[in-house]
Amino acid sequence: MGVAFDYAESRPDNIDQILTGLDRYNPGTTEVFQEYIVQQCENQTYDCYANLALLKLYVSTSSFPTVSFWRILCLHLLPANVLITSPPSTSFAGSVQKLTVLNNLLSSADYTTFWKTLRSDRQFAELTGEVSGFEELMRVRIAATVSQAVREVERNILEEWLDLKSGDFDKFVGDVCGWKVDGATVVVPPNKENEAKGTIVRENVKFDQFSRVVRRAYEQAA
Repeated sequence: MGVAFDYAESRPDNIDQILTGLDRYNPGTTEVFQEYIVQQCENQTYDCYANLALLKLYVSTSSFPTVSFWRILCLHLLPANVLITSPPSTSFAGSVQKLTVLNNLLSSADYTTFWKTLRSDRQFAELTGEVSGFEELMRVRIAATVSQAVREVERNILEEWLDLKSGDFDKFVGDVCGWKVDGATVVVPPNKENEAKGTIVRENVKFDQFSRVVRRAYEQAA
């Protein structure tokens, strides 16, 4: 049996009381939910139900151009002016846009640019610094994606993707990923995602079908 959507084992009692009462719709609880998100980042926990409640409060205190707004999740729950206004209208919008840049780079597997971008502006460090072990978590995510796509990868390329060098690289690849470094190549163990599988296509053609094709060919020739 799966875990209920609205359940979070680490949820504090005060947050649970808000979510089960009328205060869930009270804009005054916005700050409480914001502080709770900071706690989640620090403790590496996740409470989807509470976070969506905060986003709904943002929606209720803002004006949006479409009634189908709630059909989209995550970043798309935020209004367009927060995501695309240049220059950003508020510090919150600016933060969201910077985090969106990082998210897009990860989603497009442009890992080298992701790390360069993260190092390029101190504000990126300030935004991600609240997340305990952020860089390690990003490397784990990148490694998981790589393991689904390849069986081997050049060491120098993977070093750029993980933003690690020398002993730190060897330790992460060996201890965390369980991969083998073979000279200039990193070997990824086979798994159900990266293992090549042959496909055999069988055609089941009955004799009478084949005979009709031959007969039509002779008829057209005549």
